[in-house]
Amino acid sequence: MSQTRPEIAAALGQLNQVILGKDSQIRLCLACILARGHLLIEDIPGVGKTTLAHALARTLDLSFQRVQFTSDLLPADILGVSIYERETGKFRFQRGPIFAQLVLADEINRASPKSQSALLEAMEEHQVTLDGQCMALPEPFFVIATQNPQDQAGTFPLPDSQLDRFLMRVGLGYPSPAAERELLCGVDRHEMVKALGAAITVDTLHELQQRVLEVHVAPALLDYVQALVAHTRSAPGPSIGLSPRAAIGLLRAARAWALIDGRQAVIPEHVQAVFGPVVEHRIRHREDGLAAAARMLEAVPIP
Repeated sequence: MSQTRPEIAAALGQLNQVILGKDSQIRLCLACILARGHLLIEDIPGVGKTTLAHALARTLDLSFQRVQFTSDLLPADILGVSIYERETGKFRFQRGPIFAQLVLADEINRASPKSQSALLEAMEEHQVTLDGQCMALPEPFFVIATQNPQDQAGTFPLPDSQLDRFLMRVGLGYPSPAAERELLCGVDRHEMVKALGAAITVDTLHELQQRVLEVHVAPALLDYVQALVAHTRSAPGPSIGLSPRAAIGLLRAARAWALIDGRQAVIPEHVQAVFGPVVEHRIRHREDGLAAAARMLEAVPIP
């Protein structure tokens, strides 16, 4: 019988008190972080994207910085800048907000592609290179980006190379009527976030991330993952299939979901639970936009 670890259950319970009626999305967000991935939250303004990022930082006891992406944002506003000090005759590097354990890139698609690309090295290598000098970022390091739907005015679509850096993309959607009534009558969510304590310490987070890698994956499950990946590359419609990096991310996300589920081995249902959030933003269709992950899951039989 599966049983969720107490610290994971505490974290989920705390997050569900802040973001009401979105248990599945919250589990996906936590699985993404446990799998050492970056998270993209796409939805209309006002549904709780930024609040969720703040709540995750407090629940996981991570240092937090927020960058509001705008059309005039420069890479130096994210990474930092060298300042000349007349007293010493030397340059001193002023670190930017990227030097935090959890960085919220708020409304990332409102910034120019040049500013968006400032995150690429940080997300992939956990370091930044400025003036020929490499500087390591704090560990653990996560980027949570929010973006508005691309049909809204003033947005710049993220390029495929940037999208591929995000392990998952999730949406929150409107709350249910019962959850919305509680929001209207309950405590202000910003005040609630300020009062949150750490349900998982940084040391425990490191331990959980290591345990994700230890979750057992049977050969038949690997066959299933490979079949799904192969289907994205050969099925009619998609112009771009999953890369090997995406396949590795899919398996890692399934392992993290299994850990949250209290299992010691991955089962097909774990792969199916994370398949859409891992795959949909990576696969482009020639005709009907983003791939329908549900159709792909139906097309590949479970071994």
